[in-house]
Amino acid sequence: MRGKVGLVVGLAAGYVLGTRAGRERYEQIKEQAEKVWNLPPVQKQVDKVKDLGKSAAMALPNALWNGTVKVVKAASERGTAGERLDAAIRVGKDSADDVADAAATTADEVKDAIRDRDRS
Repeated sequence: MRGKVGLVVGLAAGYVLGTRAGRERYEQIKEQAEKVWNLPPVQKQVDKVKDLGKSAAMALPNALWNGTVKVVKAASERGTAGERLDAAIRVGKDSADDVADAAATTADEVKDAIRDRDRS
């Protein structure tokens, strides 16, 4: 399915770029493309992609930020330099696990979205 869409888009782009019919034909093609873009099934898929992008894009940066904050707090606690270093390393390892979990969750969400798209 994706290959067919890519072929159609490629042919359309080649025709628009290579045509000598001028601005009028370009405007006709543009108008048809806008009609297709505004169809409810197309917009439904666009909304799905936007939602996926919002959820998936935020999971990983949040995990990274939270991990960084935890490591900085652990490193700035009271105690000897060695104790602070040990605490920072311990928290860093836990945070790395959180980041790995967030990355796995994001990857799973993307795979599910692709699977749903292919079924549609």
